[in-house]
Formats: sequence, C-alpha cells, structure tokens
Amino acid sequence: MADKNQTKDELTEEDLALAGKSTSGDDASDDDEETESAAANSNDSQQTLVTREGLKKLRDELDELENVKRKEVAQRLKEAISFGDLSENSEYEDAKNEQALVESRIAELKRMIKTAKIIAEKKSSGKTVKIGSTVKIQNLTDRDEPETYTIVGSTEADPTEAKISNESPIGTAIMDKKQDDEVSVQVPAGELKYKILKVS
Repeated sequence: MADKNQTKDELTEEDLALAGKSTSGDDASDDDEETESAAANSNDSQQTLVTREGLKKLRDELDELENVKRKEVAQRLKEAISFGDLSENSEYEDAKNEQALVESRIAELKRMIKTAKIIAEKKSSGKTVKIGSTVKIQNLTDRDEPETYTIVGSTEADPTEAKISNESPIGTAIMDKKQDDEVSVQVPAGELKYKILKVS
C-alpha cells in the first residue's frame, strides 16, 4: 500500500491500480448543483466528477497551457524552422511532438471542464461511503496499518495525497458501504479483504 510520503515515481503499479490512477475555448458549465447522489449515480459516461478545488486546478492548467505553454512551443517551432532543412531537424521534430501533446491536453481539459459535475463535499449524515467521503480502512489480508483515503472522481485521483478514485478497485468495493462492513478487492496478486473502520 502506498506511503503518503512516496512520490508518484516511487509508487508501485499495484498502488496506482488500487487507487485508480491512470498512467496514461469552451467554458465550464456553471451548473453548481451539488446533489451528491446525482453526481455519483449519473449514467452520463462523459461526465467529469470533480470537487470545486479540482475544477479550479483544471481551469488553471488550461490557462497555463493556452496562454504560456502554447506560446513557448510556437516560439520553439519558429526557431527550429529557421535552422533550415526540416527533414533532418531534430529540434523541429521535438517541437512538433510537444505541440501535439499540448494541443491534445488542451482539448482534453476543455472536454473535462465542459462536462464537469461538482461533487458535494459536505459530510454524509448516513455514514455511507460516497464520493467526497474520507474513509479509514484496514487490510485484513496483510494486516497492514489502517489507511485513510478520500474518495474522489477519477480526474482527481492521486495516491500520493491519499485520494483514490470511486472507479478504482478499492473505491468500487467500498462505495455505498458503511462502517464495520467488510469488502473483497481483486488485485493482480489475488484477492484482498478490507474492513471499513470509519466513514466521515
């Protein structure tokens, strides 16, 4: 299980898989309806579930790419072209590849922001695990120390900050469960059993 002090590069593939973290100008919708159950149970596969903080991060990243990074790459391309023969110009190829990555990320961010659904961050009165819940769980199989995670949408999953996706193996297993419930989680190494110690 991931240690909170680990960096992303130090996390194992199993840590990332358990957390559901992928290794892989439209404005955001202003619909701030914060009905947690509607967000969690939506059948719209294109919907991006985020907290207000997460949406702000997406907007900040988009702003940085559109107004800073895009200009930097354009300048690199301009300089590379000035070197002449493009067929053997590695600087030009690198700049073109970076440009493609930047434009792809910009398009992805615009899509996520446009389809963003704000997740209610209020505490669940019923002590049932929902997106936004903070959950303390015990690995009953390996008898590790209890771990505490916050359940978030896949966009914000970050095992280094103890944030796991509701679509991850653990997230899927504990969603809608309550304190003292036990669940089974399938991982590459086999099956792990967890007990929910606390939901807040």
